Amino acid sequence: MVQSLSLALLAGLSAVATAIPTIEVKGSKFFTSEGDQFYLKGIAYQLVPDDPLIDATQCRLDSALMETIGANSIRVYHVDPNGDHKDCMKAFADAGIYLWVDLDTFDTYVEQNTPRWESDQYEAYARVMDEFQQFDNVAGFFVGNEAITTANGSVTAPYIKAAARDMKAYREEKGYRNIPIGYSAADIAELRPMLQNFLACGDDESERLDFFSLNAYSWCGDSSYEQSGYDQLRANSTELPIPIYMSETGCNTARPRDFADQNALFGEMADTWSGSIVYEWIEEMNNYGLISYGPQVDPASPGAPPDGFTRSGTPTPVLPDFPNLSSVWATLSPSGVQAADYKPTNSPITCPDLTPGAWEVNPTSALPTLGQKHDFNASPTSGSPTATDDSDADQTATTGATTTATPGAAADRLSHDLQGMGVGLAGALALFAWL
Repeated sequence: MVQSLSLALLAGLSAVATAIPTIEVKGSKFFTSEGDQFYLKGIAYQLVPDDPLIDATQCRLDSALMETIGANSIRVYHVDPNGDHKDCMKAFADAGIYLWVDLDTFDTYVEQNTPRWESDQYEAYARVMDEFQQFDNVAGFFVGNEAITTANGSVTAPYIKAAARDMKAYREEKGYRNIPIGYSAADIAELRPMLQNFLACGDDESERLDFFSLNAYSWCGDSSYEQSGYDQLRANSTELPIPIYMSETGCNTARPRDFADQNALFGEMADTWSGSIVYEWIEEMNNYGLISYGPQVDPASPGAPPDGFTRSGTPTPVLPDFPNLSSVWATLSPSGVQAADYKPTNSPITCPDLTPGAWEVNPTSALPTLGQKHDFNASPTSGSPTATDDSDADQTATTGATTTATPGAAADRLSHDLQGMGVGLAGALALFAWL
């Protein structure tokens, strides 16, 4: 009896020791459940297309190395909701690392060629939420990544917002923790700040996103706060009533990468921005990797991966990028504010006005309801969707759209999230079929 009680006590102590505070939103900031303001020091992590959170051994190896440089977040673009994620999620939790994960699948994401919000999308998003809501180190869900890829794609924005609205409602209906739900946008200068403002606007909190994030690659090499446009990113966000952060950054057009933009994100911008996620963990053909799992091999050799880059094993830092990021992060620890002392002052913002040829969403139009798809034959400036039968839902992925982002955007990100690459999707899947 005594032995059983001792074992139970030890198990309880172990559970307490490995517990990790949850992340929540208050006003325009993230906080831990212990009341500390939370800034992301994150890394994009998608070793394989379908799900990098299945191989527990790999997760333990990678999380241990991430912990040495102060990473507290990873971003994963695609997961399999039917997989067993417990061991991987524990490995990252033990290292103090949170997960920001996309809800969509390869054929259910919101995209601008055929903007829609239909039952197959809703059900796919719900399955991912069902699986990952159980983990305390899930910090946030994305309802989309770069769904809008060109300056004329603004009619897609209501579908992003509708997805967030319904996923927030689903979260409430199921009694899940209030895990923040947001969106990751391509940095399209022509849509600043209308897109972020639209996704955060309105008096009805149930229809607003919980956070907004940006994939921006404008700080390249010997740049500056002003030259990169980061000063304008901050200026555009001072009145935003929800948190904002970089969901991808790390321009590589100038080598080696020095990650100097982190000084601004955790310095001049830390009063309004909540950190960043650096692209990316694994080295591959796009040369964005912080680590490699071995030297590139001839893809034609027996048993070699099709692109020559091994995707598992002991992670080895890529020099000097890995130590450069480590050195920069080591100097950046904004204290922020305690949740108990923070009184949000930003009021809900007004939805941006319809501007033909620039922002083609009518601020007075209702958001799409489940089962609607945009009708491009309707008035192009109405922003209004047209109801369709779900059985007619267009499953076609984005094809050939290119981001009109700020200079330095990573146009050739091989694995990225694969959904934002559209035209390369089939090829990328074939590339990894050997796995």
